Amino acid sequence: MLQAALRVPSLLLAIFVLMTGSGFLSTLITLRLQDAGVDALIIAALTASYFAGLTLGSVRIPRLINRVGHIRGFAAFASLYSATALTYAMAPSPLLWTGLRLVDGVCVAAIFICLESWLNERAEDQSRGTTLAAYMMALYLGQAIGQQFLRLAPDAPALPFLLASIPISLAVIPIALTRMSGPAIAEQLPIPIRRLYAASPLGFVGAVVSGVMLGAVYGLGAVYARRLGLSVAGTAAFMSVLIVGGVALQWPLGRLSDRFERRRVVVGTIAGCVGVTGIISALAPGWPLFGAAALFGGLSFALYPLSVAHTNDHLAPSERVAAAGGLVLIYSLGAAAGPLIAGAAMRLAGPEGLFISICGCAAAALLFALWRQIARPPVPAGLQQPYRVLPRTTPVAATLEDRPEPQAPNPQGDAP
Repeated sequence: MLQAALRVPSLLLAIFVLMTGSGFLSTLITLRLQDAGVDALIIAALTASYFAGLTLGSVRIPRLINRVGHIRGFAAFASLYSATALTYAMAPSPLLWTGLRLVDGVCVAAIFICLESWLNERAEDQSRGTTLAAYMMALYLGQAIGQQFLRLAPDAPALPFLLASIPISLAVIPIALTRMSGPAIAEQLPIPIRRLYAASPLGFVGAVVSGVMLGAVYGLGAVYARRLGLSVAGTAAFMSVLIVGGVALQWPLGRLSDRFERRRVVVGTIAGCVGVTGIISALAPGWPLFGAAALFGGLSFALYPLSVAHTNDHLAPSERVAAAGGLVLIYSLGAAAGPLIAGAAMRLAGPEGLFISICGCAAAALLFALWRQIARPPVPAGLQQPYRVLPRTTPVAATLEDRPEPQAPNPQGDAP
């Protein structure tokens, strides 16, 4: 992994620095609204606006990046993102903040597209997997560390927004000084939604539910922690533990899905989400809550790449990149809906409503997954594709995975 990272140090440094500010800003915004007594459903709408911007940017921005170039595109959108971070401190209005979060989502999508297409061009075929792993480690580590900024300057209302803006601005430096030339972003024609669902109903639903769960937790996890009675430092630790736990279980569950029937691993992962969210909704603040949050992070983060791998088991090699890109967009739509569902549940049931709603969504997905086990036979072990950890960022990330040797399409055609 070190050798792969040394090929693209400026890109990895940029995403790490930027995500420390971005991860911190997302949690800070929800905490500020929570402490101001804003209704959970309004906070949820603000979070949904961010994911809507992320989806919109993923679809519309690639052509713009191709026209102006990667360095200019990255600098422009990172600068705009930094400016919106400062604007939050100037005008604490939920309506304005909702619009700003839409802009933030578009900016983050553009930044991801620049970096991921660059990484795809620079990575060698034999090291694509390790390059992707280094990228994801930098991304999630930045997010987890950024949560700790919440501990700083509790008595200076504007200062935290300045602290969020600084690393976002600094992320431009390694990109602006790089000698790498930006590649053209190949336009990908996504697989139609109907075809994507027909290829693997379980993979499709798994991607959607993963988005619902993680969109709800990213958007309202800090609100839940504060309403449960955790301090700001405790809230920062809760979010960091959840993100770190999310990284920890992706490889073990993925390797398990390579050795055994993948559908059973997907079902087991969803069942685990049902069980752990049910437990979390009944826990008081304490170490058991943090342990359960880490376990939930591990299971929920793993569900998306498991769903992609299961979908790939039923597609020809030529369709897999487009399908993975389509699943990213499906995930993003689920992530936009998740906060709204959870916000309504929190209005009715209090802070526990967050994990009660997630538990309900996971339970519905579990029933669907069990039905799919009955409806269709499993994929033969020899036709299962190798599991790969993929980020849930933009469709461009789909091109970062290892390039497998061409294989014959699954003779079963459309499958569960």
